Amino acid sequence: MKSLYSILFYIALPFILIRLLWRGIRSPGYWQRWSERFGHSPLLSDENPVIWIHAVSVGEVEATRPLVKTLFAEFPRHQIIITTMTPTGSARVKLLYGDSVMHCYVPYDVSFAVQRFFKRTHPQFGIIMETEIWPIMLLSCQQLKIPLVLANARMSERSAKGYARFANFTKTILQSLQFIAAQSEADRQRFKLLGADIKKVHAIGNLKYEINLPAGLIEQAVVMRNLWGNHRPTWVAASTHEGEEAIILNASRQVRAACPNLLLIIVPRHPERFDRVTALSQRAGFKTLRRSEHRPCPSDVKVLVVDTMGELPLFYAASDVAFVGGSLIPVGGHNILEPAALARPIITGPHYFNFNDITQQFLKADAAIQINNTEQLAETIIKLLQDSQQRAKMGEAALQLMANSQGASKRLINLIKRHITHHAQ
Repeated sequence: MKSLYSILFYIALPFILIRLLWRGIRSPGYWQRWSERFGHSPLLSDENPVIWIHAVSVGEVEATRPLVKTLFAEFPRHQIIITTMTPTGSARVKLLYGDSVMHCYVPYDVSFAVQRFFKRTHPQFGIIMETEIWPIMLLSCQQLKIPLVLANARMSERSAKGYARFANFTKTILQSLQFIAAQSEADRQRFKLLGADIKKVHAIGNLKYEINLPAGLIEQAVVMRNLWGNHRPTWVAASTHEGEEAIILNASRQVRAACPNLLLIIVPRHPERFDRVTALSQRAGFKTLRRSEHRPCPSDVKVLVVDTMGELPLFYAASDVAFVGGSLIPVGGHNILEPAALARPIITGPHYFNFNDITQQFLKADAAIQINNTEQLAETIIKLLQDSQQRAKMGEAALQLMANSQGASKRLINLIKRHITHHAQ
């Protein structure tokens, strides 16, 4: 099966490169640093041992924050390299860590690229965030005796059914890992059913609950609200995708009938869509301002499009209500924990399967509300904007859930020290 997988990946490689070229039309970052995707990572010094972390994109990079902080404290002699798949993930690594960690793109899952990457970085151990299962990479780590951990791992029923179609191959891959740190007991059991050694699968919680808000964030948000007008009702639609903005703009039109001075903030998920979302808002008849214009947002501006990177927490903090996108269409939703950490009432659409356990937990605790269509979204926004007590109650419930769910990074480090320490001295 490994040979068949390798052959299929080699056949697919030209099409992958064509897709990279196509994506680069909208996001030029995809045209840069191609050599890294074939294993030409920076050469790391032999003086200090290396810890390798793979985080595919922005969300996974965010989840590394408590982990990296703890790794630096526990392994001060080590240098850290973080790989990502996307340019937005790369930008987030640089924004969060500066020169304190190295970054490069993860190599394609072909033997020559993977082998070249490991020869240039020679990590003592690796940590893969979430469930990025690349067979050649994982099996190469086993062959090279590089202990590898699957951290913050989740396995939905939908994904498990897909992996189960290749039961023997999946079992071989999962058993190549040093251990799996799953987010929940349900994830742990699904990994077991797919062939992982249950003794090496631990349910430790979700690293994403351990959010460190930027210093001065609340103060910056207060200043921003003062510029808009303290009493101006404001809601943010975050991490939106194609097909969602039209729904959001229609809902905002209905909300404006009840809240005439309303400000809607839209934060598209992907930078290549900034222009299209701005144009869509303007065509809908809303006076629209882009964040990159760095101009005041007067009362006649109805929609603010955030076309900058790394500022989403600021706009959560400056808003009264947060809608988290990727959930009105079957993308699977995005992380609701950032607005939760800021005690904001959260709204999600019906498609949150990528964050099912977290979202269900918040819905049951009345810390979040699920809506299914434009009318429900508008009604919910109106109710929340007009009821400060309900907003406060939802925010308090969210903070309590956050407080009760932390500690995963420490548990992960303890597992690393127990299972891998002798490799990392």
